[in-house]
Amino acid sequence: MADQDPNAPARFMDLQDPRYAYMFGFLQADGHLAQGHGRKGKLTAEVNARDIEILREFQRLTPYYSSITERTRSTNFSESHTSATWTLCSLEARSTLNELGLPYGRKSMTVRPPRGEFSHRDYVRGIIDADGSVGYTGAGLPFVSLTTASTELGAYLCHFAKRVTGAERTIGRNARDGVYNILYTKEAAQQLAAHLYYEDCLGLERKKTKASLIQAWIRPADMRVAPPRRRWTPEDDETLLRLNDAVSASAELDRTAQSCTMRLWRLRTGKP
Repeated sequence: MADQDPNAPARFMDLQDPRYAYMFGFLQADGHLAQGHGRKGKLTAEVNARDIEILREFQRLTPYYSSITERTRSTNFSESHTSATWTLCSLEARSTLNELGLPYGRKSMTVRPPRGEFSHRDYVRGIIDADGSVGYTGAGLPFVSLTTASTELGAYLCHFAKRVTGAERTIGRNARDGVYNILYTKEAAQQLAAHLYYEDCLGLERKKTKASLIQAWIRPADMRVAPPRRRWTPEDDETLLRLNDAVSASAELDRTAQSCTMRLWRLRTGKP
């Protein structure tokens, strides 16, 4: 067992402490809380062995006995994959985490941001480190993304990122697997990454490096800047349905005919 961090706060999982906020977000996304018979049970978090240092940081921040083990096995992606698993069995620690919002058992669709005060950007960084990505797209554009099955986590990220970057996103489940794929690119990705991955923050080193690297991107002179997206209001919808004609509505609403055509189709098919 590693020594506990002497600078850790007196109260375990004080989410106003940036380190615990990050740790809690990471565990919500990539941890598993199992409940056994009686007082038995355990919390586990498994990562690629290359990221084992983050588990050691969790161990140092935890004033209860915990262990880290490694194993190598064959997976669908590799014949020899080595992972590291952090295991914490303390009932007191598990109860604390559960009360804060880490459910027992399957949790992908039910996890939600903490209800009390917490360090927001560190919590979001924990979610991104566990279930998101940072880097460059195949086309060479900087991006930050999150894949989640939780409506509340997806909506929270959109709200948080809008405050930081001004970029607005409307979430919708992927038709193929029912999850939300939330993506920020270009300047919005740079702004979000810079806000989340600040100097000396707790996090995965490889993602901290990528967050730094995407700051070097400069928009080409010939790349158009898309105007801010205008949301459709109930009044807009009422006008569109009354006129029942995309061309006429485009003039009255000061929108493109293509936009009015698509919105009219959505309203008629019940997919607004």
